[in-house]
Amino acid sequence: MSVPADPVVLAGLDAYRELRAAQQPTWPDSAALAEVTAELSALPPLVFAGEADALREKIALAQRGEAFLLQGGDCAETFAEATAERIRNKIKTILQMSIVLTYGASMPVVKMGRIAGQYAKPRSSDDETRHGVTLPAFRGDIVNGHAFTPEARIPDPRRLLKAYQTSAATLNLTRAFTMGGFADMRLVHEWNKGFTVTPAYRTYEGVASEIDRAIRFMAAAGADFDALRTVDFYAGHEGLLLDYERPLTRIDSRTGLPYTCSAHFLWIGERTRDLTGAHVDFFSRVHNPIGVKLGPTTSPDDAVRLMDALNPDGTPGRLTFITRMGAGRIRDALPAIVERVAADGRPVLWVSDPMHGNTITSSNGYKTRRFADVIDEVRGFFEVHNALGTIPGGVHVELTGDDVTEVLGGAEEIDDLGLEQRYETLVDPRLNHAQSLEMAFLVAEMLRERTAR
Repeated sequence: MSVPADPVVLAGLDAYRELRAAQQPTWPDSAALAEVTAELSALPPLVFAGEADALREKIALAQRGEAFLLQGGDCAETFAEATAERIRNKIKTILQMSIVLTYGASMPVVKMGRIAGQYAKPRSSDDETRHGVTLPAFRGDIVNGHAFTPEARIPDPRRLLKAYQTSAATLNLTRAFTMGGFADMRLVHEWNKGFTVTPAYRTYEGVASEIDRAIRFMAAAGADFDALRTVDFYAGHEGLLLDYERPLTRIDSRTGLPYTCSAHFLWIGERTRDLTGAHVDFFSRVHNPIGVKLGPTTSPDDAVRLMDALNPDGTPGRLTFITRMGAGRIRDALPAIVERVAADGRPVLWVSDPMHGNTITSSNGYKTRRFADVIDEVRGFFEVHNALGTIPGGVHVELTGDDVTEVLGGAEEIDDLGLEQRYETLVDPRLNHAQSLEMAFLVAEMLRERTAR
């Protein structure tokens, strides 16, 4: 029997409308927006409350140091790139990274994509000017087009429906890959097929061979391999666009509680974590596991107040803090925050986002990052937690399964001129397949060093 929602709870879901909502587009046609959001409200959920609950339990394991969270995917998904090949390569890369982490650190890995909903992007300005022409900023495919024309840049609410449809197709394919045998751990060599041969590729092949030998040994000993056939793979994105998240909120028939059913995991960005703002209010009222990005301006008091707003009762697995400080600031900015949160006692999962604080412009004008800076921020993240006796519980990375050239360095030694070879991102630079694998090996080493302490 279904449990009805409390009318007060239902009314509370719309309280955010009276608050300041940062980073929202200005829709030119309110009637069209109302029509689209009504249609979204009637569509089936993209994920289910029970799946979000299962993820919350796994995040609770990571909070206790019994698992490690890996989240990876595009900075901004595009509708055009939601092809079977690109989705498969992205999933393969995350699976490979998780194998490296699991095997290298002897620890379960919670696998999550920045996938099937990462279509909206915050911007530093509402407008963009080129050669004296000013147009609305590109806010992601869910809002407007990337082409710098008046027609493309007009926010179009019908794109909300396109985002739903593309997310549904992406999730269907993701579930088929991860539950239909593609992710069987006995096929670890298969996951490398189709990728360019690199030093990271060859190192992965060595790990895969060791896993093969271990599996053959277990088979000879009569082990049951059912647990190796499939993996649990979760979807997450920034809960930025409230005109998308609110219509996709559903009431769980088991409990009468609301869940945002656009993804298993939603996070609040650095630009929208205002304690008196619409995003914090809205996500405080849904029961998904929630993350918050914390930049270098975050104070210890800010962190505790976010805990008060988003997880006042200290439910395990509910709240994740994703730190994005920059390699040059992580060791100075993070300790006081971690100390204050640890003293509070309510559980939090600490995750490193080593991408967003390390953005630079190359000599030839590309928005990029240095691989060395990305790794140094993760290393600083581990150093802070190791020094304080707290738990570094995961990494959150912008990556692609394709052989792009968007981040400087790595074993391939991509330089400024190398960026010109295959720079494809519309917004932020991503690690390519080889750099993602290289990062996994380095993080696994950090986890091994930690467990050996």
